[in-house]
Amino acid sequence: MVSRPAARAPRADAVRNRAKILAAADEAFARAGTEVPLDDVAARAGVGAGTVHRHFPTKEALVSAVVAGRLGRLADTAETLVAGLGDPAGRPGAAGEAFAGFLVELVEHARHNMALSEALGGTLGVEGDEQARRLTAALAELLAAAQRDGAVRGDLTVVELHAVVGGALAMERHLPAGRTGLGLEVVVQGLRPRS
Repeated sequence: MVSRPAARAPRADAVRNRAKILAAADEAFARAGTEVPLDDVAARAGVGAGTVHRHFPTKEALVSAVVAGRLGRLADTAETLVAGLGDPAGRPGAAGEAFAGFLVELVEHARHNMALSEALGGTLGVEGDEQARRLTAALAELLAAAQRDGAVRGDLTVVELHAVVGGALAMERHLPAGRTGLGLEVVVQGLRPRS
């Protein structure tokens, strides 16, 4: 039997370059969407185009990694909120506040980040899919806790909530500059239980 050599850890400069590329792409995609050329990302990162291609063979791979990072950070936040609701004797209304606060954060992140906004309304690569699953699972738990708390209507599913968030993002993009937040406010009001 032929043994294979153990995989070597990436060199420190390769790790730094990957982080610089991801940071530059995150900023570029947030401002201008995913149509930013890879050469622009390379210039922002201070690396050559070949370095970008060594780390991310296709633009789709780079977009997927950037969006996965954003979704992962949002999933971390949602999971932390869920963990904080673990006490069954917790403060009344805490689940509703956590849910509403997270929705505001989610829409705020997506409103100012075209790549994330596009991702929330579309499909992702494998890396992004895993982070999207984490985010959806945590959001489902926040939703269920808010429904038990009486803060959110009981007939809403997490799938429907994704559509509602997409609608809020669409409204926000069409509102005049001084009225941002109105779409989300209307949506949050509509999620309350019917009287």
